[in-house]
Amino acid sequence: MTRFTSLYSSLLAVILITLLVGCHKGSQPGQVQDEARRAGRPASSFPAADEDYFHDMDGGIALTSDEVKGRNMWLVWTGGDDRLWDVMATSSVGNLDFLKTISSYPGLKFSRDNRWNYLGLVNEPCFTKATGPDPQHYGLWLDQRSPDCPPDPFENEGKYPGVKIGARGKNIPVGSYYGYPTGVVGLRLFPNPDFDEAAAKKWDPKRFYDDPAYYNDKKLIRPYRVGMTCALCHVGPNPTKPPADPEKPKWENLSSNVGAQYFWVDRIFTWQSDPTSFAFQLFHTSRPGTLDTSLVSSDNINNPRSMNAVYGLLPRLELSKRWGRETLAGGGLNNKQFNEYIHEGTLTQFFQPPDTVWTGRILKDGSDSVGALGALNRVYLNIGLFSEEWLLHFRPLIGGEPISAIEIAVANKNSAYWEATEQQTPDVALFFLKSTAPHLLKDAPGGAAYLTKDQAMLQRGKVVFAERCARCHSSKIPEPAPGVDVGQGCSGKDYLTCWNKYWAWTKSDEFKTAMRKMALQVDFLKDNYLSTELRVPVTLLQTNACSPLATNAIAGNIWDNFSSQTYKELPSVGSITVYHPYTGAPISYQMPAGGRGYTRPASLISVWSTAPFLQNNSIGNFNPSPSVDARMSSFQDSIEKMLWPEKREKDSLLGDRVPGVMDRTTTRSYLRIPGGYLPDYLKPLLGPGARFLPSVFGDGGVQIGPIPAGTPVDLLANFDILGESTDSPEIRARQVRVLELLLRLKHDLEALPKDATDDDARKVFANVVDPLLELNKCPDFIVNRGHYFGTSYFSEEPGLTDDEKRALIEYLKTF
Repeated sequence: MTRFTSLYSSLLAVILITLLVGCHKGSQPGQVQDEARRAGRPASSFPAADEDYFHDMDGGIALTSDEVKGRNMWLVWTGGDDRLWDVMATSSVGNLDFLKTISSYPGLKFSRDNRWNYLGLVNEPCFTKATGPDPQHYGLWLDQRSPDCPPDPFENEGKYPGVKIGARGKNIPVGSYYGYPTGVVGLRLFPNPDFDEAAAKKWDPKRFYDDPAYYNDKKLIRPYRVGMTCALCHVGPNPTKPPADPEKPKWENLSSNVGAQYFWVDRIFTWQSDPTSFAFQLFHTSRPGTLDTSLVSSDNINNPRSMNAVYGLLPRLELSKRWGRETLAGGGLNNKQFNEYIHEGTLTQFFQPPDTVWTGRILKDGSDSVGALGALNRVYLNIGLFSEEWLLHFRPLIGGEPISAIEIAVANKNSAYWEATEQQTPDVALFFLKSTAPHLLKDAPGGAAYLTKDQAMLQRGKVVFAERCARCHSSKIPEPAPGVDVGQGCSGKDYLTCWNKYWAWTKSDEFKTAMRKMALQVDFLKDNYLSTELRVPVTLLQTNACSPLATNAIAGNIWDNFSSQTYKELPSVGSITVYHPYTGAPISYQMPAGGRGYTRPASLISVWSTAPFLQNNSIGNFNPSPSVDARMSSFQDSIEKMLWPEKREKDSLLGDRVPGVMDRTTTRSYLRIPGGYLPDYLKPLLGPGARFLPSVFGDGGVQIGPIPAGTPVDLLANFDILGESTDSPEIRARQVRVLELLLRLKHDLEALPKDATDDDARKVFANVVDPLLELNKCPDFIVNRGHYFGTSYFSEEPGLTDDEKRALIEYLKTF
């Protein structure tokens, strides 16, 4: 046996033991409490903030007391999630560090001066840039409150006392349960309960910013934890009241609901933004304004999706009474419904005991289908509420372990933060009922100049929309709609049959005649959600399949309690065609059943302001300015590429051999894990490992590579360690197969000479491409394909003429 083979076998054995045994160490699901519960705090001790501090936002709308509380919860409530993001600073092996993100230290690539243009984060009004280390904040370079602004009311420890646990109340303040403002909208600062006197003695703010050996130490305890609110991903510049300088917005320039359309995930979640890091290359596939919402509870599918704008809640709810019926079962029955908190009015109409809800489909795959309130509550879990429990159900960020469902019943038992959240999210819904009206181009500064005065063209655009677009993008559809209307069984296992009937009808003269009549009415756009929210098969859409392939909400997975039984019973949509990333050869891929395979159509409300397009923002040019001119420039480029798909970006390697672009690494990169983040059971490997494999353990850490430029990111990112089987022997066999492949790849890359070129590395990868494809959870790598309706690329109907397309564009601008 050679020395390498012996070491290979030892490494394989160590990793297998880790995979099969390591997950059983420590706390078990269902047995832990959150910090608030451990501190003896009941949910009632977290009353909702009632100050109307944000009154200038959202067009200055007048709000009731409950609506004010709802907006405050949306913008400043974290529910204890600061604990999660402190854990992630370690679990991300140094890539994510929100304490650096909110800093203006001179050595960083970002500061308050360029926070908007570089990170896409919103500078909070009433703050100025740090000009030096702040002794009141342990030498950190944090934004300073402007002296001419009143205090932030939510940091009031007397009115909103924080959770006294650990070092809080001893050598550090307890603080408020809303934390302190950071100068970044959506991020709040909390005293770290682990920062005791011993940690304080070891704290060195200069080394925190400058010294990798210090800040890459997984035992480092920071003086603060940074919590995330919903505002981080949903607040943005108001399209009709844009700031003169996006780095210096006023509250009146901001909207609570438009979505973080300018958010640069690759720069936020890898603060060093090093393109030679594969982690950066992975996040770089998230175009501005997109985020993989299963980032932490990874399903091993790289799946960046645009952050939803929240428009038209009332018409959306009204639409759900027609097509949004879902049946709950199991843990899904434990979701709270509006009726439990609100006893009259609109919000009482969407639940019938014991198990029927009428609901919109919030996520793009239509999976969170347990009622609007359940969808809201799940968001807080997904950004870190009750992370003590949540993190026990999966391996954060990298996956590779069996995932189990987080149970609402357990959260009710063990999390005071969860109970407080459930009690207060009805106020968020009330706020949304008031605040989600469209932002119309005609109301934006200079917007009227972009609107045609040619009534004949607009009339023609309405007709085109009625005949080709309304069937997916209008909540006003002729009745009855064959297949999908009430009483025809269009849910669960029968859904595809129902959908096919509906789709066939929308191509008929009967539908088009009736739809034209509706669309030509003067009030057609009033209270029109501009989506049906019906689940559309990806076989018809032909868009990238990774979004509808997401597994988080299928039976037994992490969000099992937040998806309906009817979702879990959805049939397979059939097979799609994917393409080999190096040859372009077409490959048939069978889509699984059980909920996957569908996409709910996006609402077209304020579509002029929401480009680029598709679920991953892959079509159209991104412009970092929120001005009307910039939005319209992006809209025009994006909508033309939607309607003339031949204008879309082509793949850098395969060109016209495949229908679009694959996200490939932009430069030679490496998967690096600093030595400080290696788990203890691998520390012994640093001795013999450094001797026998210096290219792996060369600098006190692990480095795998080189990964040559042009490598499809998702070839590695969608690597599926577990597979679909629930049988333990099959899972183990797959893990062995996976690890053998990875170690073979690692060994062959190590064998390359120091002066090896990318072409040399590509030859190594060529030997493992097909095995990697066989183990890929989503082998559809083309990100900007599909939605060919109205074009010559769509085989079921003739394409629109150029004049019809231009008329349609003019009409869309009025939405």
